Amino acid sequence: MIEEHSSVVLTEPLPAAGLEAGDVGVVVQVHRNGEAFEVEFVTLDGNTLTVETLTAKQIRAARNRDILHVRERPGAA
Repeated sequence: MIEEHSSVVLTEPLPAAGLEAGDVGVVVQVHRNGEAFEVEFVTLDGNTLTVETLTAKQIRAARNRDILHVRERPGAA
């Protein structure tokens, strides 16, 4: 089960939020015993990009064998 403060991986793109599948976030709140989650996505310098309410199908737990990938934030100057 995914718990608060767990790292998670987005499994589908969220274009309106500027997020792509594979982006990594941190769970800040669990709703209805894991049916939905508030997930914070941040830049590498720690600034919050967005907090999204996502269903369990839209995220998965991060795994030790996952490799992080860096991309520039959409609209960044």
